Amino acid sequence: MTINKVILVGHLGKDPDFRKLTNDVTVVTFPLATENLISKSGTMVEETEWHNIVLWRDLGDIAAKLLTKGKLIYLEGKIQTRSFERDGIKRYSTEIIGNYFQILGARASANTNNVQSIRRPEPEQLDHAS
Repeated sequence: MTINKVILVGHLGKDPDFRKLTNDVTVVTFPLATENLISKSGTMVEETEWHNIVLWRDLGDIAAKLLTKGKLIYLEGKIQTRSFERDGIKRYSTEIIGNYFQILGARASANTNNVQSIRRPEPEQLDHAS
């Protein structure tokens, strides 16, 4: 058995980028910033790590309506690396495919208090016991 699960708490680096694909599927992307404390020359400094977040379908629709630059969110998902070719050079992109998010902190607006936890439905498990 293997596990691919990512949990992040961070701030949106910009407003979500909302797109509808040709088959009418929603995809929303945005950068999420997390901070780490590291020691540099004996001094503790904050280092920012940027994560590329991708939300699909209904979760993307909801995120596009509720999330804005600077919002603090809790996010669960899985890490995915894909490759593509640009100008004859093979490149790689690592993304977090989100399946749940929750708006946190004082920046969560009052009108989202009843809809702060959003989870993408998991595909039904097939019963192979028969």
